[in-house]
Amino acid sequence: MPRKNILLLSCLLISFGLAPSYAQTGKSLNSMTTAIQHGRYPNVDGIVISRHRKIVYEGYFNRFTSDSLHDSRSSFKSITGILVGIAIDKGFIKSVNDKVYSYFPEYKNYKNKDSRKEHMTIRHLLENKSGFDCEEWNNTKNCEDEMSLSQDWLKFSLGLPMAHTPGTHWAYTSINTMILGGIIANASNMTLSQFAEKFLFNPLGIKKYRWTKDPSGHEMTAGSFYILPIDMAKIGELILNNGAWKGRQIVSGKWIKEATRPLTRIENYSFVAISKAASANPQPTYYGYTWYREEIRTDTFSYPVTFASGNGGQYILVIADLDLVVVFTGNSYNSSRSKLPFEMLVKYILPYFDRK
Repeated sequence: MPRKNILLLSCLLISFGLAPSYAQTGKSLNSMTTAIQHGRYPNVDGIVISRHRKIVYEGYFNRFTSDSLHDSRSSFKSITGILVGIAIDKGFIKSVNDKVYSYFPEYKNYKNKDSRKEHMTIRHLLENKSGFDCEEWNNTKNCEDEMSLSQDWLKFSLGLPMAHTPGTHWAYTSINTMILGGIIANASNMTLSQFAEKFLFNPLGIKKYRWTKDPSGHEMTAGSFYILPIDMAKIGELILNNGAWKGRQIVSGKWIKEATRPLTRIENYSFVAISKAASANPQPTYYGYTWYREEIRTDTFSYPVTFASGNGGQYILVIADLDLVVVFTGNSYNSSRSKLPFEMLVKYILPYFDRK
Protein backbone atom coordinates (compact mmCIF):
# COMPACT_ATOMS: atom_id res chain seq x y z
CA MET A 1 0.00 0.00 0.00
CA PRO A 2 1.39 3.49 -0.86
CA ARG A 3 2.58 5.51 2.13
CA LYS A 4 -0.08 8.17 1.48
CA ASN A 5 -2.82 5.57 1.84
CA ILE A 6 -1.22 4.14 4.97
CA LEU A 7 -1.24 7.62 6.50
CA LEU A 8 -4.87 8.15 5.55
CA LEU A 9 -5.89 4.78 6.96
CA SER A 10 -3.97 5.52 10.14
CA CYS A 11 -5.68 8.86 10.61
CA LEU A 12 -9.11 7.32 10.09
CA LEU A 13 -8.44 4.47 12.48
CA ILE A 14 -7.11 6.74 15.21
CA SER A 15 -9.95 9.21 14.74
CA PHE A 16 -12.48 6.49 15.42
CA GLY A 17 -10.59 5.13 18.43
CA LEU A 18 -9.06 2.10 16.69
CA ALA A 19 -5.45 0.98 16.81
CA PRO A 20 -3.24 2.95 14.42
CA SER A 21 -1.33 1.17 11.70
CA TYR A 22 1.06 4.05 11.16
CA ALA A 23 4.39 2.60 10.54
CA GLN A 24 7.51 1.86 12.46
CA THR A 25 6.74 3.73 15.66
CA GLY A 26 8.48 2.33 18.69
CA LYS A 27 6.93 0.54 21.62
CA SER A 28 6.90 3.73 23.69
CA LEU A 29 4.94 5.66 21.04
CA ASN A 30 2.54 2.77 20.57
CA SER A 31 1.99 2.77 24.33
CA MET A 32 1.20 6.48 24.12
CA THR A 33 -1.42 5.84 21.44
CA THR A 34 -2.94 3.07 23.54
CA ALA A 35 -3.05 5.34 26.60
CA ILE A 36 -4.96 7.96 24.61
CA GLN A 37 -7.40 5.40 23.23
CA HIS A 38 -8.04 4.03 26.73
CA GLY A 39 -8.96 7.46 28.04
CA ARG A 40 -5.77 8.45 29.87
CA TYR A 41 -5.54 11.65 27.79
CA PRO A 42 -9.10 12.27 26.56
CA ASN A 43 -8.50 15.90 25.64
CA VAL A 44 -5.73 15.32 23.10
CA ASP A 45 -6.98 15.97 19.56
CA GLY A 46 -3.81 15.47 17.55
CA ILE A 47 -0.10 14.66 17.74
CA VAL A 48 2.49 15.11 15.02
CA ILE A 49 6.14 14.19 15.53
CA SER A 50 8.90 14.90 13.03
CA ARG A 51 12.53 13.95 13.27
CA HIS A 52 15.35 14.66 10.83
CA ARG A 53 12.73 16.53 8.78
CA LYS A 54 10.50 13.46 8.35
CA ILE A 55 7.12 12.74 9.93
CA VAL A 56 7.54 9.71 12.20
CA TYR A 57 4.19 9.80 14.01
CA GLU A 58 0.84 11.36 13.14
CA GLY A 59 -2.27 10.61 15.17
CA TYR A 60 -5.70 12.24 15.46
CA PHE A 61 -8.41 11.70 18.05
CA ASN A 62 -11.87 12.94 19.07
CA ARG A 63 -13.16 12.83 15.49
CA PHE A 64 -10.32 15.01 14.21
CA THR A 65 -8.49 13.91 11.07
CA SER A 66 -5.36 14.98 9.22
CA ASP A 67 -7.50 17.43 7.24
CA SER A 68 -9.15 19.09 10.27
CA LEU A 69 -8.22 22.67 11.04
CA HIS A 70 -7.59 23.27 14.74
CA ASP A 71 -7.63 26.50 16.72
CA SER A 72 -4.00 27.23 17.56
CA ARG A 73 -5.01 29.61 20.36
CA SER A 74 -2.06 31.50 21.84
CA SER A 75 0.53 29.28 20.18
CA PHE A 76 -0.07 31.59 17.22
CA LYS A 77 1.56 34.40 19.21
CA SER A 78 4.86 32.65 18.54
CA ILE A 79 4.13 32.64 14.80
CA THR A 80 3.44 36.38 15.04
CA GLY A 81 6.91 36.67 16.56
CA ILE A 82 8.36 34.99 13.46
CA LEU A 83 6.46 37.45 11.25
CA VAL A 84 8.02 40.36 13.16
CA GLY A 85 11.46 38.88 12.45
CA ILE A 86 10.66 38.61 8.74
CA ALA A 87 9.48 42.24 8.69
CA ILE A 88 12.79 43.31 10.26
CA ASP A 89 14.84 41.12 7.90
CA LYS A 90 13.13 42.70 4.91
CA GLY A 91 13.54 46.25 6.15
CA PHE A 92 9.87 47.05 6.75
CA ILE A 93 10.69 47.49 10.44
CA LYS A 94 14.04 49.01 11.39
CA SER A 95 14.55 47.24 14.71
CA VAL A 96 12.91 45.99 17.89
CA ASN A 97 13.83 49.32 19.43
CA ASP A 98 11.36 51.22 17.23
CA LYS A 99 8.70 53.08 19.17
CA VAL A 100 5.31 51.37 18.98
CA TYR A 101 3.12 54.42 18.53
CA SER A 102 5.23 55.79 15.68
CA TYR A 103 3.54 53.14 13.51
CA PHE A 104 0.03 54.40 14.25
CA PRO A 105 -0.29 58.08 13.24
CA GLU A 106 -4.00 57.48 12.55
CA TYR A 107 -4.55 56.92 16.26
CA LYS A 108 -3.41 60.31 17.50
CA ASN A 109 -6.60 60.62 19.47
CA TYR A 110 -6.43 57.26 21.23
CA LYS A 111 -7.80 56.98 24.74
CA ASN A 112 -5.81 57.06 27.97
CA LYS A 113 -2.90 59.16 26.79
CA ASP A 114 0.12 58.49 28.94
CA SER A 115 3.70 59.68 28.52
CA ARG A 116 4.91 56.16 29.25
CA LYS A 117 3.42 55.01 25.95
CA GLU A 118 5.93 57.20 24.11
CA HIS A 119 8.72 54.94 25.38
CA MET A 120 7.07 51.63 24.50
CA THR A 121 9.07 49.67 21.91
CA ILE A 122 8.46 46.63 19.75
CA ARG A 123 10.83 44.75 22.04
CA HIS A 124 8.53 45.46 24.98
CA LEU A 125 5.59 43.93 23.10
CA LEU A 126 7.61 40.85 22.14
CA GLU A 127 8.75 40.32 25.74
CA ASN A 128 5.32 40.94 27.33
CA LYS A 129 6.69 44.02 29.05
CA SER A 130 4.53 46.69 27.42
CA GLY A 131 3.21 48.03 30.72
CA PHE A 132 -0.48 47.93 29.75
CA ASP A 133 -2.96 47.44 32.56
CA CYS A 134 -3.69 43.87 31.46
CA GLU A 135 -2.70 40.48 32.86
CA GLU A 136 -3.94 37.14 31.54
CA TRP A 137 -1.39 34.74 33.06
CA ASN A 138 -3.16 34.73 36.43
CA ASN A 139 -6.38 36.03 34.86
CA THR A 140 -6.35 39.11 37.09
CA LYS A 141 -7.25 41.47 34.24
CA ASN A 142 -8.07 39.78 30.94
CA CYS A 143 -8.30 42.58 28.39
CA GLU A 144 -8.83 40.20 25.48
CA ASP A 145 -12.45 39.50 26.40
CA GLU A 146 -13.31 43.20 26.40
CA MET A 147 -11.30 43.71 23.20
CA SER A 148 -13.35 41.03 21.41
CA LEU A 149 -16.51 43.06 22.06
CA SER A 150 -15.11 46.19 20.38
CA GLN A 151 -15.37 47.10 16.70
CA ASP A 152 -11.66 47.79 16.23
CA TRP A 153 -9.39 45.50 18.25
CA LEU A 154 -6.24 47.36 17.32
CA LYS A 155 -7.57 50.76 18.30
CA PHE A 156 -8.94 49.28 21.52
CA SER A 157 -5.53 47.84 22.37
CA LEU A 158 -3.63 51.03 21.68
CA GLY A 159 -6.06 52.98 23.84
CA LEU A 160 -5.71 50.87 26.98
CA PRO A 161 -4.43 52.47 30.19
CA MET A 162 -0.95 51.82 31.51
CA ALA A 163 -0.05 50.14 34.79
CA HIS A 164 3.77 50.04 34.55
CA THR A 165 6.68 51.71 32.81
CA PRO A 166 7.46 49.69 29.67
CA GLY A 167 10.25 47.19 30.17
CA THR A 168 9.91 46.90 33.95
CA HIS A 169 7.17 44.32 34.49
CA TRP A 170 6.34 40.99 32.76
CA ALA A 171 2.60 40.59 32.23
CA TYR A 172 1.20 38.14 29.70
CA THR A 173 -1.50 39.70 27.52
CA SER A 174 -2.87 39.13 24.03
CA ILE A 175 -2.94 42.88 23.53
CA ASN A 176 0.80 42.90 22.84
CA THR A 177 0.68 40.53 19.87
CA MET A 178 -2.48 42.18 18.54
CA ILE A 179 -0.48 45.40 18.27
CA LEU A 180 2.49 43.60 16.71
CA GLY A 181 0.20 42.48 13.88
CA GLY A 182 -0.87 46.07 13.33
CA ILE A 183 2.74 47.22 13.19
CA ILE A 184 3.61 44.64 10.53
CA ALA A 185 0.57 45.63 8.44
CA ASN A 186 1.24 49.37 8.66
CA ALA A 187 4.97 48.99 8.05
CA SER A 188 4.55 46.76 4.99
CA ASN A 189 1.45 48.44 3.51
CA MET A 190 -0.17 45.01 3.35
CA THR A 191 -2.82 43.35 5.41
CA LEU A 192 -1.27 41.02 7.96
CA SER A 193 -2.78 38.03 6.13
CA GLN A 194 -1.21 39.15 2.82
CA PHE A 195 2.16 39.56 4.52
CA ALA A 196 1.97 36.15 6.21
CA GLU A 197 0.85 34.43 3.02
CA LYS A 198 3.62 35.95 0.91
CA PHE A 199 6.56 35.65 3.26
CA LEU A 200 5.77 32.67 5.51
CA PHE A 201 2.85 30.45 4.56
CA ASN A 202 3.42 30.10 0.81
CA PRO A 203 7.16 29.40 1.19
CA LEU A 204 6.35 26.68 3.76
CA GLY A 205 3.56 25.21 1.63
CA ILE A 206 0.90 26.10 4.20
CA LYS A 207 -2.26 26.45 2.13
CA LYS A 208 -5.20 25.56 4.36
CA TYR A 209 -5.94 27.84 7.33
CA ARG A 210 -8.48 30.35 8.60
CA TRP A 211 -8.01 33.78 10.16
CA THR A 212 -10.27 35.39 12.73
CA LYS A 213 -10.87 39.09 12.04
CA ASP A 214 -12.45 41.96 13.94
CA PRO A 215 -15.38 43.94 12.44
CA SER A 216 -12.84 46.45 11.07
CA GLY A 217 -10.96 43.74 9.20
CA HIS A 218 -7.88 43.43 11.43
CA GLU A 219 -6.57 39.88 11.69
CA MET A 220 -6.25 38.42 15.16
CA THR A 221 -2.56 37.71 15.82
CA ALA A 222 -2.83 36.55 19.43
CA GLY A 223 -4.86 33.40 18.75
CA SER A 224 -8.03 32.12 17.07
CA PHE A 225 -6.04 31.16 13.98
CA TYR A 226 -7.07 27.77 12.58
CA ILE A 227 -4.33 25.58 11.10
CA LEU A 228 -3.49 21.95 10.41
CA PRO A 229 -1.28 20.30 13.06
CA ILE A 230 1.09 19.07 10.35
CA ASP A 231 1.58 22.69 9.30
CA MET A 232 2.28 23.66 12.90
CA ALA A 233 5.11 21.13 12.66
CA LYS A 234 6.53 23.11 9.74
CA ILE A 235 6.77 26.13 12.03
CA GLY A 236 8.66 23.98 14.50
CA GLU A 237 11.01 22.84 11.74
CA LEU A 238 11.66 26.48 10.90
CA ILE A 239 12.78 27.11 14.46
CA LEU A 240 14.81 23.89 14.52
CA ASN A 241 16.60 24.81 11.28
CA ASN A 242 17.46 28.38 12.30
CA GLY A 243 14.88 29.97 10.02
CA ALA A 244 15.54 27.87 6.91
CA TRP A 245 13.10 25.66 5.02
CA LYS A 246 14.27 23.28 2.30
CA GLY A 247 17.39 25.33 1.66
CA ARG A 248 15.62 28.69 1.62
CA GLN A 249 16.11 31.21 4.43
CA ILE A 250 12.59 32.30 5.45
CA VAL A 251 13.63 34.29 8.53
CA SER A 252 17.18 34.97 9.61
CA GLY A 253 18.99 32.63 11.95
CA LYS A 254 19.95 35.71 13.93
CA TRP A 255 16.28 36.40 14.63
CA ILE A 256 15.53 32.81 15.62
CA LYS A 257 18.42 32.88 18.08
CA GLU A 258 17.30 36.22 19.50
CA ALA A 259 13.62 35.28 19.73
CA THR A 260 14.16 31.95 21.48
CA ARG A 261 16.60 33.12 24.15
CA PRO A 262 15.34 32.54 27.72
CA LEU A 263 15.10 36.22 28.64
CA THR A 264 12.57 36.36 31.47
CA ARG A 265 11.98 33.77 34.14
CA ILE A 266 8.27 33.34 34.82
CA GLU A 267 8.06 33.35 38.58
CA ASN A 268 6.90 30.18 40.30
CA TYR A 269 5.96 28.48 37.06
CA SER A 270 6.84 25.24 35.29
CA PHE A 271 4.82 23.51 32.58
CA VAL A 272 6.34 20.17 33.62
CA ALA A 273 5.41 20.73 37.26
CA ILE A 274 1.79 21.44 36.38
CA SER A 275 1.69 18.33 34.19
CA LYS A 276 2.66 16.26 37.28
CA ALA A 277 5.00 14.08 35.25
CA ALA A 278 6.09 11.56 37.88
CA SER A 279 9.69 11.02 36.73
CA ALA A 280 10.53 14.64 35.95
CA ASN A 281 12.45 17.17 38.02
CA PRO A 282 10.57 20.42 37.25
CA GLN A 283 12.60 23.38 36.03
CA PRO A 284 11.53 27.03 35.64
CA THR A 285 9.87 28.35 32.50
CA TYR A 286 11.43 31.28 30.64
CA TYR A 287 10.01 33.63 28.04
CA GLY A 288 11.83 35.19 25.08
CA TYR A 289 10.26 37.03 22.13
CA THR A 290 6.86 35.21 22.10
CA TRP A 291 8.62 31.81 22.55
CA TYR A 292 9.02 29.80 25.76
CA ARG A 293 11.96 27.76 27.03
CA GLU A 294 12.01 25.06 29.69
CA GLU A 295 14.41 22.24 30.41
CA ILE A 296 12.89 18.80 30.73
CA ARG A 297 15.01 16.92 33.22
CA THR A 298 14.75 13.42 34.65
CA ASP A 299 17.26 11.13 36.31
CA THR A 300 18.15 9.66 32.91
CA PHE A 301 18.03 12.59 30.45
CA SER A 302 17.88 16.36 30.19
CA TYR A 303 16.79 18.42 27.18
CA PRO A 304 16.06 22.12 26.73
CA VAL A 305 12.76 22.63 24.90
CA THR A 306 11.77 25.73 22.96
CA PHE A 307 8.04 25.95 22.45
CA ALA A 308 4.87 27.79 21.56
CA SER A 309 1.89 27.32 23.89
CA GLY A 310 -1.84 27.86 23.55
CA ASN A 311 -4.85 27.43 25.82
CA GLY A 312 -6.34 23.97 25.65
CA GLY A 313 -3.09 22.13 24.93
CA GLN A 314 -1.81 23.60 21.66
CA TYR A 315 1.97 23.16 21.51
CA ILE A 316 4.82 23.39 19.04
CA LEU A 317 7.78 21.84 20.87
CA VAL A 318 11.31 21.96 19.48
CA ILE A 319 13.99 19.72 20.99
CA ALA A 320 17.09 20.75 19.06
CA ASP A 321 19.41 18.23 20.75
CA LEU A 322 17.32 15.41 19.28
CA ASP A 323 16.52 17.14 15.96
CA LEU A 324 12.90 16.70 17.00
CA VAL A 325 9.63 18.63 16.62
CA VAL A 326 6.48 17.60 18.50
CA VAL A 327 3.05 19.18 17.97
CA PHE A 328 0.03 18.69 20.19
CA THR A 329 -3.50 20.00 19.72
CA GLY A 330 -6.18 19.58 22.36
CA ASN A 331 -9.37 20.77 24.03
CA SER A 332 -8.46 21.14 27.72
CA TYR A 333 -9.47 24.80 27.69
CA ASN A 334 -8.91 26.78 30.88
CA SER A 335 -7.69 23.67 32.67
CA SER A 336 -4.41 22.43 34.13
CA ARG A 337 -4.95 19.33 32.00
CA SER A 338 -3.75 21.41 29.08
CA LYS A 339 -0.21 20.77 30.40
CA LEU A 340 -0.55 16.97 30.17
CA PRO A 341 1.33 16.88 26.84
CA PHE A 342 4.44 17.57 28.92
CA GLU A 343 3.78 14.40 30.90
CA MET A 344 3.43 12.55 27.59
CA LEU A 345 6.69 14.08 26.42
CA VAL A 346 8.46 12.89 29.57
CA LYS A 347 6.83 9.47 29.76
CA TYR A 348 6.66 8.35 26.13
CA ILE A 349 8.27 10.61 23.53
CA LEU A 350 11.63 11.68 24.93
CA PRO A 351 12.53 8.22 26.32
CA TYR A 352 11.94 6.73 22.88
CA PHE A 353 14.09 9.23 20.98
CA ASP A 354 16.68 9.46 23.76
CA ARG A 355 17.77 5.93 22.85
CA LYS A 356 18.06 6.62 19.12
